[in-house]
Amino acid sequence: MPLIRAFTGLRPAPGRADDVAAPPYDVMNEAEAREMVEGRPWSFLHISRPEVDLPEGVDPYAPEVYDKAAENLQKMVQEGVLVRDTKPCYYVYRLTMGEHRQTGLVAAASVEAYDNDRIKKHEFTRPAKEDDRVRQIDALNAQTGPVFLVYPSAPQVDSVLAETAQTEADVDVTAADAVRHEIWVVDNEATVAQLTQDFDAMPALYVADGHHRSAAGSRVGAARKEANSQHTGDEPYNYFLSVIFPHNQMQILDYNRVIKDLNGLDKPDFLSRVGERFSVETSEQPVKPAGPAEFGMYLDRQWYRLRLDRARIPQDDPVARLDVSLLADNLIEPILGISDPRRDARIDFVGGIRGLAGLEKRVDSGEMAVAFSLFATGMEDLMAVADAGEVMPPKSTWFEPKLADGLVSHVLD
Repeated sequence: MPLIRAFTGLRPAPGRADDVAAPPYDVMNEAEAREMVEGRPWSFLHISRPEVDLPEGVDPYAPEVYDKAAENLQKMVQEGVLVRDTKPCYYVYRLTMGEHRQTGLVAAASVEAYDNDRIKKHEFTRPAKEDDRVRQIDALNAQTGPVFLVYPSAPQVDSVLAETAQTEADVDVTAADAVRHEIWVVDNEATVAQLTQDFDAMPALYVADGHHRSAAGSRVGAARKEANSQHTGDEPYNYFLSVIFPHNQMQILDYNRVIKDLNGLDKPDFLSRVGERFSVETSEQPVKPAGPAEFGMYLDRQWYRLRLDRARIPQDDPVARLDVSLLADNLIEPILGISDPRRDARIDFVGGIRGLAGLEKRVDSGEMAVAFSLFATGMEDLMAVADAGEVMPPKSTWFEPKLADGLVSHVLD
């Protein structure tokens, strides 16, 4: 079974991509989703967030929500808003956000490779979120939310993608957040075969974002295999929808922390304890760390630059040497008393897309007592953790830009 393969994508009809394209289902709440679909009857949010077409307050995991998603998808196909390609294709997908640009490949990725850890993970999943994605896939008989994968940059693949992207795009959409989404259909059989072969030569792919979607794809595949007495391994359910980018084009932003209180310490005692492990310097400007083991701290309307004692940085543990781990192990847990950031209500996380002003706002309002800015996790760090079979701490990476939903879907028949 190949690592990836081409597939007959379900896509917006010519001229309809602007009507269909939507942000990922999990980057907004229900109220925001309802506002986004106003005046947009063909937005893919009617499929990815179908509760927008049901009374407010409906349980988003209720059966009627998944039924509405299936109904909306069928309607979009019947009305010709979405059409399916007639032959297996790959799709080159380019994201442009400001000066940043990354070019990847939309493909069906092997469930078997995922199960055998050739598609490597770095996060735990939550059963309730997995169950939601399984029910969504089963109701639609399609995978509509792509898994964000990464491949170790390979010159031959990179050049095919770059050359394809020099031609006129089949889809060119600029979303409300000013991110440009371009797609090129790759239906030349020789090119398709070469890309399949080139990816199959790679030792591994890595899940960057979409652990629940990939886990759900695996579960759906296993259930359908069990139910199919004529199973051959060639069925679409043996693969899941993915977009795969080269590792050296990825943009990971910082994922910062805010804490509600100082764990019973007054300001002088807190700063004294921090100074036992870090050098502490005041700063007249907001502190955006310039490298690993450096942190910004905002407390009582004052920024500080923290640098961890190098002797405290473990070199042989890919998880413990991450900046998110260094801050947790040397300050957040021993000084602020937060040992389980997944469940402790005293800590919250702020994506770097909101900037350092987003941290100041949370502290100046009195909602939080202290904020920390971090140096962004590197893609090589993520890959090292996955290669070691380890798991990243929660909220370690914030990928930007995000993929759009609705531009290519993978039907399971």
